[in-house]
This record gives sequence, structure tokens and C-alpha cells, in this order.
Amino acid sequence: MTRLNLVLLLGLILSALYLVNVQYQSRRLYSEFDRAQSQAHRLAAENEALQVEKRAQATSARVAALAKSKLQMRAATPAVTTYVTYAHGAVAPAVTSVGAISSPSAASGGSP
Repeated sequence: MTRLNLVLLLGLILSALYLVNVQYQSRRLYSEFDRAQSQAHRLAAENEALQVEKRAQATSARVAALAKSKLQMRAATPAVTTYVTYAHGAVAPAVTSVGAISSPSAASGGSP
């Protein structure tokens, strides 16, 4: 009978130690999960702030101002526009409905 009691006592102590170990791991994993969740929220907020900054940097007025100041670009006016004419007898390429240019022979069904 005492052997059975010792075996049962040993089983009780081992199961208690296992329970303590499982609770410790559970708490550790939950705190790690909570830290990861807070980091995810922080990164989402930072991402949103960066998206807002990106949209602010890409406004057309800012791009036009940078093109003028840094790239020294200017608006096209008729005074600075060069018009190209085709040589005598040359046929202008046809423009399709989607805006692609095709050669005259391709428009008439011939090979290029």
C-alpha cells in the first residue's frame, strides 16, 4: 500500500510541476503575442502616416513647382513649339482609335 501511495504522490508532484510549466509558457506566449500585436498597430499607424506624406508629395502643384525649379522646365507655348511636316509625297501614318500609330501599308492591308 505504501508503494502505491508513493507512486501516486510522485504522479501528483509531476503533474503539478507540469501544470506550473504549462501556465508559465502560456503567460510568456500571451505577453509575446501582446507585444507583437502592439507592434503591428504601431506599424499600421506609421504606414498610414507615410501614405499621407506620399500623397502630399505627389500633388500636381508640387510636381509642377519642382519641374520648374529643379529641372528648369517650362510650359509649351506656340512660340516654342516646333511643328514637323512630312516630305513631299509622303503619307502620314494613320492613328487608330486606341492611339497607336500604324503604317499606311498596314492600314490598307498590305505587309510592312
